[in-house]
Amino acid sequence: MARIELESPVTGVVWKVAASVGDRVAAGDVVVVVESMKMEIPVEAESDGTVVELPVGEGDQVAEDDAIAVIEAD
Repeated sequence: MARIELESPVTGVVWKVAASVGDRVAAGDVVVVVESMKMEIPVEAESDGTVVELPVGEGDQVAEDDAIAVIEAD
């Protein structure tokens, strides 16, 4: 099984964590929402799988390309 690392598309603040470790997600499901310059940017699962890591929490600062979630793909 492949591990897919989701990265922050921008520098900003984690506004919402929409999934938890152990959750099943489908491609296109929102996993984390990052806020930058008063814009909310959803970060979606790239494939079906299970969330195995969430190294960020709500309110955390993230830089562009920081790992914000890892999904074990089906």
